[in-house]
Amino acid sequence: MSNPRLTNTDIALIDELAKLIDPERIITQQDKCLAYGTDASFYRLVPKVVLRLKDLEEVIFVIKSCGEYEVPFTFRAAGTSLSGQAVSDSVLITLTDDWRNYTIIDNGNKIALQPGVIGADANRYLAPYQRKIGPDPASINTCKIGGIAANNASGMCCGTAHNSYRTLDSMKLVLNDGTFLDTSDVQSIESFIQTHSDLLDELHRLAHQTQDNPELSELIRHKYRLKNTTGYSLNALVDYHDPIDVLQHLMIGSEGTLGFIAEITYNTVVEHAHKASALLVFEDIEQASLAVSALAKLPVAAVELMDGRALNSVADNPKLPSFIEELS
Repeated sequence: MSNPRLTNTDIALIDELAKLIDPERIITQQDKCLAYGTDASFYRLVPKVVLRLKDLEEVIFVIKSCGEYEVPFTFRAAGTSLSGQAVSDSVLITLTDDWRNYTIIDNGNKIALQPGVIGADANRYLAPYQRKIGPDPASINTCKIGGIAANNASGMCCGTAHNSYRTLDSMKLVLNDGTFLDTSDVQSIESFIQTHSDLLDELHRLAHQTQDNPELSELIRHKYRLKNTTGYSLNALVDYHDPIDVLQHLMIGSEGTLGFIAEITYNTVVEHAHKASALLVFEDIEQASLAVSALAKLPVAAVELMDGRALNSVADNPKLPSFIEELS
């Protein structure tokens, strides 16, 4: 099926991309673009082109080519976000299953993950070491590491203490000019300093300017103390002095707008052998809120408030207590 939405620039870009990428992985059919462009959000944008990239060379080539032809592009991992980060009406970049490699480091205290690894699989690899990755998004059985890191997805228990920003050790990234950087490799960093000294100098200046302003620093600390993934991770300007550290932490939560995360190494957290949960019922929301304040002083990982309507929607589940049907 042809795609009448393609402009002359789009066609020229596709011809350029076909020099390296298998044409079967350059998708322009409208029905397939619609399918690939549909995510878990309620937003609808249909990409003109969907690319299925298999390795780092292809990613760098596509980023440079899109820049040369001035064509916007969007990265997509599993598309489980409800906020629409993975939709595009231009070029949508997806990954093949070749991006699922991982490396266990330091007896499970760290793990290096490519962006195509499913979150739950990462935890499965770490299970023999009684460790897990910090982020625990609700969609962890489906979402992929690329999206978890790029969106700084957290979850019910990890909050702001164990999200990708806080548990990041290092990463391999590609900036929007096609430059590759491995923040764990001294030679890669030295090469990057030679080619991007202006960028690093500006990040260094911004960090020191922010840290020298007590009022601004405190405002940023307060904002990012709360669970919030809106905007860039400006707390990097307060938390770090080294511009390489600032840069890699700005990548977390940037939703692909600053570059592509080709691999991320996490500092893992303990996977507790014994866990428990409880259902507590209160007369009103005030009493429930007071209980939350009390529980906050105890080693409780998470508290979720559910109203009567939410509970009634699953009241017919045989595993739930019978009194659920009587709640209002």
